[in-house]
Amino acid sequence: MTTGRSVVAAAESWSEAGCDLYSFSLYGPLDDMPGRECYHCKQWVEDGEAHNCWTTTEAALTADLSEDLRDAWERLRETAAEFGDQRIYASHNSIMFSRKSCYFFVRPKKSFLEVCVFLGRPLKAPQVRRSAPSSKSKFFNIIQLRHRDEVEAPITEWIREAYDQSGSLATRPPKKTKGATARTRKTKRTKRAKRN
Repeated sequence: MTTGRSVVAAAESWSEAGCDLYSFSLYGPLDDMPGRECYHCKQWVEDGEAHNCWTTTEAALTADLSEDLRDAWERLRETAAEFGDQRIYASHNSIMFSRKSCYFFVRPKKSFLEVCVFLGRPLKAPQVRRSAPSSKSKFFNIIQLRHRDEVEAPITEWIREAYDQSGSLATRPPKKTKGATARTRKTKRTKRAKRN
């Protein structure tokens, strides 16, 4: 592998040889290589090979789960689906639950399900691993689930609250005006002057 100064020297020598520097990599000119490395998943993709690492399915994301995690996932999905009209879809390495916007998502990991719930407040409870603002009106709350029995109150109540709030948290609050504008103040001064 080339490093530091040798990369610059190699780039200069390939440039002098007439190679396109936009096609330059640490290993040499990319024109000689029959493929590319995917920016997202770092997988090597041969020329002409179809590749879309962002497209996935629920089944693909949950295929390698242990029995306990699969049971927890199924109970979590059933619970959320009962709330009402929503869209459930897989995106990259997460399974999203959304109405107008995503109100929670699940990232299946090897030993737990990472659940991220969006609420208008940070949660303070032993089940919550981390909370922080995700926008002006939302906080994300990270919860780890390892067993089906954990999918119960208060976690299901927080997810229900997120579902109920998802429409109101998605809309932007109206802008606040700071009193009278400069033009309004000038008009008022002019009227006062005319009266006097």
